[in-house]
Amino acid sequence: MTASQLIVSPDWLANHLQDPNIIIVDCRFSLANPQLGQQQYQESHIPGAYYLDLEQDLSSPIQKHGGRHPLPEPEKLAQKLSEIGITSQQTLVVAYDDSRFAFASRLWWLLRYYGHQPVVLLDGGFSQWKNLGYPITSELPHTKLGQFTPKIHSEMWVDIETVKARKDLPGVVVVDSREPDRYLGKTEPIDPIAGSIPGAVNYPWQEVTEPTGFVKVNEQSQRWEPIQTAEEIIVYCGSGVTACVNLLSLELAGIHQAKLYGGSWSDWCSYLIEEQKK
Repeated sequence: MTASQLIVSPDWLANHLQDPNIIIVDCRFSLANPQLGQQQYQESHIPGAYYLDLEQDLSSPIQKHGGRHPLPEPEKLAQKLSEIGITSQQTLVVAYDDSRFAFASRLWWLLRYYGHQPVVLLDGGFSQWKNLGYPITSELPHTKLGQFTPKIHSEMWVDIETVKARKDLPGVVVVDSREPDRYLGKTEPIDPIAGSIPGAVNYPWQEVTEPTGFVKVNEQSQRWEPIQTAEEIIVYCGSGVTACVNLLSLELAGIHQAKLYGGSWSDWCSYLIEEQKK
């Protein structure tokens, strides 16, 4: 998979703003302030962009187990995607955020999981679009009607039972996408227990991009070289969101079929809490 099939430049998007077959989706979000992304979108966004919220649209409500950002209900997400003009396998979706793909890659992964391949990410995100002098607006786009029908690719997602059963098998690599201090259990700002899944290797998701938000196009293959011959790669993070940045990186490196442990550490440690109570 080449970068040109997964990433588009601000210049490319600026030249395609009027393309009727393109839907732009603003995915800005802040875990610390869940209303911030919507507020930022209403203040200014790329012309024609619709807004999808990580917790309202791209996740379902939290349960006892399953992590902090369970996958959305397929029908509910399909309705939302249809309402912003996306038709399955036809509409090219361009997703962006302002967090080095942290949230836009969740939409990228979800669309592919639900069977929609034409989806790309905006290199550099909103800040770089703005810094380069491309147009922004506060005007909300007109309603468009698409027809999105989810066709779930269940092989892309695994649950805790699958991780437990497979993590120690030869040829299986479990990738922790969080920053090193969280992986090592030195700090845990969000979840109730610090640590990582035993045997996991650490590939922090922030390494995929420059601090500016532009993808390190030429470094992805080299990055995954130590595990490129693995028979199965399972990727997780805190709640199944930023792990998608690593799944994007693996695709850029030409490594396909990697799987998302959707519940991630927040799901894994929910069972550790239960064990501690016994």
